[in-house]
Amino acid sequence: MSIRFSVFGVTLYCSYFAAAIILSGFHKAEADDFSIPDEVRFGQHIRPIFNQHCTGCHGGVKQAGDISFVYRDQVLPPNGWIVEPGDPEASVLVERILSRDPDTQMPPPDHGSPLSQNEIALISKWIEQGAEWEEHWAFVAPQTQVVPTVQKVEWCRQALDFFVLAELDESNILPSDEASPERWLRRVSLDLIGLPPTVADRNQFIEELRSNRESAYEAVVDRLLKSPRYGERWASVWLDQVRYADSKGLGLDGQRNIWKYRDWVIDAFNRDLPYDQFTIKQIAGDLLPDRNIEDRVATAGQRLTQTNEEGGTDDEEFRVSAVLDRVSTTWQTWQGLTFGCVQCHSHPYDPIRHEEFYQFAAFFNNTQDCDLDEDWPVMNVPVNSSDYELAGKLDAEIEQLRNSIWRKEYAVLSDDSLWQPLVNLKASSSNATKVLVERVDNHDEFFTSGTITQNADFVLEAPVPTTMQNVSAVCLTALPLDPKKALSDSEWGFVLSNAEIELVTPDAQVPRQLKTSRLIIDEPDPFIDPQETLNEKSKNGFAAYSRINHPRQVAFVLDQSAEIPDGSSIRVTLKHRYFILASFALITKRGHLAVSDSPLFSELLHDGELLNQRQELVNLEQQRAKIDSTKLPILAERGERFKRPTNVFIRGLFLTKDKQVSPGTPSSMPPLAEGSSPDRLALANWLVSDSNPLTARVAVNRVWSNLFGIGLVATEEDFGSSGETPSNQALLDFLSVKFQHEYCWSLKKLLRDIVLSSTYRQSGKVRPELVEIDPQNRLLASGPRYRMSAEMVRDQALAIAGLLSDKMHGPPVYPPIPDGAWTPFKATEKWRTPEPNDEDRYRRSIYTYLKRSLPYPMFAAFDAPSREFCTPRRLRSNTPIQSLMMLNDTTFIECAQALAERMRGVSEIPIDQIRFGFQLATCREPSDAELEQLVALQSRNSAQPKNSTLTDVATVILNLDEVITK
Repeated sequence: MSIRFSVFGVTLYCSYFAAAIILSGFHKAEADDFSIPDEVRFGQHIRPIFNQHCTGCHGGVKQAGDISFVYRDQVLPPNGWIVEPGDPEASVLVERILSRDPDTQMPPPDHGSPLSQNEIALISKWIEQGAEWEEHWAFVAPQTQVVPTVQKVEWCRQALDFFVLAELDESNILPSDEASPERWLRRVSLDLIGLPPTVADRNQFIEELRSNRESAYEAVVDRLLKSPRYGERWASVWLDQVRYADSKGLGLDGQRNIWKYRDWVIDAFNRDLPYDQFTIKQIAGDLLPDRNIEDRVATAGQRLTQTNEEGGTDDEEFRVSAVLDRVSTTWQTWQGLTFGCVQCHSHPYDPIRHEEFYQFAAFFNNTQDCDLDEDWPVMNVPVNSSDYELAGKLDAEIEQLRNSIWRKEYAVLSDDSLWQPLVNLKASSSNATKVLVERVDNHDEFFTSGTITQNADFVLEAPVPTTMQNVSAVCLTALPLDPKKALSDSEWGFVLSNAEIELVTPDAQVPRQLKTSRLIIDEPDPFIDPQETLNEKSKNGFAAYSRINHPRQVAFVLDQSAEIPDGSSIRVTLKHRYFILASFALITKRGHLAVSDSPLFSELLHDGELLNQRQELVNLEQQRAKIDSTKLPILAERGERFKRPTNVFIRGLFLTKDKQVSPGTPSSMPPLAEGSSPDRLALANWLVSDSNPLTARVAVNRVWSNLFGIGLVATEEDFGSSGETPSNQALLDFLSVKFQHEYCWSLKKLLRDIVLSSTYRQSGKVRPELVEIDPQNRLLASGPRYRMSAEMVRDQALAIAGLLSDKMHGPPVYPPIPDGAWTPFKATEKWRTPEPNDEDRYRRSIYTYLKRSLPYPMFAAFDAPSREFCTPRRLRSNTPIQSLMMLNDTTFIECAQALAERMRGVSEIPIDQIRFGFQLATCREPSDAELEQLVALQSRNSAQPKNSTLTDVATVILNLDEVITK
């Protein structure tokens, strides 16, 4: 025990007898002063104490004395030694927290206050009862829940109501009265489609209520769920999670053409794509065996990471940053955990170790994208979805044909027996770039030394092996300057803009140029067309753009086989004309040459089947080019030969790499499906598997939060042990299991269940007796009542005014913006505001151009995020800027004017005009007092032009608290 004490930093040795005396006295005091539950639960009672008092020094980040209260095996036997289950007096933990010696007391006096008597009693009783360690509730898969028994069964319309009412019964609280039909109609319309009901919608609903009350409610919900506006409303919620924006984010924050993904999300919600498929397609749509255009479009959600266009940056640094951002976003969006901090250290509170972050990152580390201005890889997506089927068919045929041609060619290129390496190589450069040669194995390698300069030409010359009588092809193997290190720390790559091959014979004064007819390379679908190397006017060509990890190969197939006189040499000139800014010249820094006399290369040029396939490929590509398309960044995996290793980063810095790791999930979570290949598709299936404890819960909680203003787990971003516990875990698990199994991941069915419940139908009127007991309405004793989101505030105003366009999809639009707001970007980008009466001026907010470095001002004022990072929940504020925005912003001024015109159009009588406008905005009849005040406002302004007085009234109506509150 003394050895263990020294590890734990213990200098006080008190006897177990003395500890027993202290504890016995303590237990007596405990019984007199406070109540301890009959059963002490680790998750409910003990873990919060550890998190508050212990994990700062003994947690996931700092593990003083090699002790962490995050992990069971460091606390309990057989590996842990600070707790002896069943025996508090023998437990070092109890001894230390009871000590009052400042040298041994835990926590130390300078690290916080000592534990309270209640906390010590809880720990003591937990140990006495056997110190049962429980996993945090969020790491245990939700179980089927028994519907509880309640007193007022008739109140319950849906099964979820029983769970809510059971909690209210336990607290001796009655649910609120039912909201008026009009209130419910407006609430459910805003929640499901993000728009208020029309006067006609209200009148129809009231009429149907007279004949069949419940069916009328159901008919409204079914109509709203079928509306195309539903997808626009709920897509906006999702775009917060995946940090959707129309700009690249860093540096110049230039425009990114990615709106096709936004449209895919809208359509996915509208057709109620099951959430498991919605997940799989976004994580790994490109890896699905029967993938189509939409599956690949879905992966664009992973390309919403920020790109740095600033000059002089290292694109590998920002590629890595993008990969790590995908990891953090995936965990926040689908798992509701703060996984991002594990990049630098083990999680402070949850059992997730530092290296497990990088095991997860390995799933994403082998995609083809880099931090490039071109946003490569991109695909041409038809502008009109009606062309998807034809375009998809052509794309599949092109891909199949291209791969077929490449496989035949690469089989020859990769046959080592056909090549003879060149030795006795001489190398020179056309400029200050220094080129040296060294022998490596059976060949000579050229390599650069020192500073690399732009536009370098390398002249490489070596004798042809004496055994060869002719040459049909020359092979260049391009390497990183440091091949071993580059596997994990890639180097800047190269672009071979042009290459000349010459035969130098002993009897000729001028070398004979050997014409190259075709290049054969080591990948089927390169970013840059390698055949451009044959075009002297192009700076593009065979490339490792823009980074290189692995050796790259290209064969220059000669137009015809060249006879080689004795004593001849091959001279190859490599020309480089590509550089990124002025800083990074993309030059072949190391490589070696080989030659072949095989007739197979000549046969590749003249093979009838290959000739037909190449021509067919040209024809198909021409057909595809005729389909009106837009380029979209997508996710694509690197070929097996080019896979990157993944290393742990020491303290999260990509330059300081530690051990190599393989793809995997945290040990505290279920493993991948047995026998599955550890790739993104396996990861996607893992996220939606029955064993995953979080995906369904997080999705259900997000829906609940958007309906009630706060989630069953208030900390939507953190389901971990440092987040808030569920206000009603039984309800959360009940809905999660139902969502996953009974509803088969249907969000529409889940929403229908909730909005038809008695819980949702309650009045949102504030009850004074609950303000202190339950200020956030966590017990759900009343209906939701909170300020609407930024998009909803704007869209509602446009709808009430009759201005809102119902046009869907397409490139982003540019509604009016305050003067001067766009000044920092006007030199590089134009904010093209449509003229009044152009419907693009009045499109729904989801279609507004979103620039990360300058969010749309109205949205920012109403707490919309900049979308630089995943935003699991929006925090609502109440500021004077919001009022000023609604009174002075061009859009709201136009809305007030248009609403006044609508009011004027229904009658010549002011009171009827005002009543109509009030109904449009609030979905109810105004009271006599409300009408009186609004009529008085119009009368007081009678000296103004008639149009202005009604516009003033319309402005007041649009700014009513009731109107901007759901």
